[in-house]
Amino acid sequence: MAVNAKMVKELREKTGAGMMDCKKALTETDGDMEKAVDWLREKGISKAAKKADRIAAEGSAAIKVSGNTAVLFEVNCETDFVTKNDQFKQLLEDLGQHLLSQKPATVEEALQQKLHGEGEVLNDYITERVAKIGEKISLRRFVIKEKTDNDAFGAYLHMGGNIGVLTVLEGSTDEQAAKDVAMHVAAVNPRYLSQDQISEEEVNSEREMLKTQALNEGKPENIVEKMVEGRLNKFFQEICLLEQDFVKDPDQKVKKFVESTGGKITGFDRFEVGEGMEKREENFADEVMSQVKK
Repeated sequence: MAVNAKMVKELREKTGAGMMDCKKALTETDGDMEKAVDWLREKGISKAAKKADRIAAEGSAAIKVSGNTAVLFEVNCETDFVTKNDQFKQLLEDLGQHLLSQKPATVEEALQQKLHGEGEVLNDYITERVAKIGEKISLRRFVIKEKTDNDAFGAYLHMGGNIGVLTVLEGSTDEQAAKDVAMHVAAVNPRYLSQDQISEEEVNSEREMLKTQALNEGKPENIVEKMVEGRLNKFFQEICLLEQDFVKDPDQKVKKFVESTGGKITGFDRFEVGEGMEKREENFADEVMSQVKK
């Protein structure tokens, strides 16, 4: 029996399996819908559909570098146990290579591309890994950076991938210095590169808050303005990378350290796994018992 697009669509809606898997299942079972469902279940592929509504806020940030291109990306799963799994590690490797070679603009575009430009569709590949690993897995976000031969990438992963940072040190090939800046970003978590990136609205809001704070402390109005400017400068030092005390040498600012390399930092990207996502409230004991009862 010939397999058509309508049959593939119906099977996909029933099982949540990937398009290529559904087509293969129908082909293997001569178009028998029920047998195709069983075929997918036997292969463990349809299990992936049941995991689509689970919370996946654990996972790993990863970095891949190839020549003058680098990618920082985050892949989420349900438990941190899975990140130690060899299959999950292979997934990170494959995704990193794919993002580097195909350079998609968005996650949605990446998921519709063929793996490495020639294999199965990336979304179907991830669905297969979900079935094998047994947890919901998703590519959450990525950023691709380019440099020249005169620059250096700073790549740093903290706690095995809980935090990932990617920087580009322009005008210097000092990779260790670039990595040191990335390490600083991971540790201190600056919000901006420099003061000129902060909006005027945020600066004015902070200034008014500091002024009210000083007046509430009973400070004389004639010295409040001077106090506010001093505290505002301290605020800038806390949130701007180049103004911060360098973690490896607190006696100098990051800006001075970068200048000593002959290069400059024009931006940074920092991914902390699960930031801004809903977290599960189950504790470890409950999680273990839920597995035992299955």
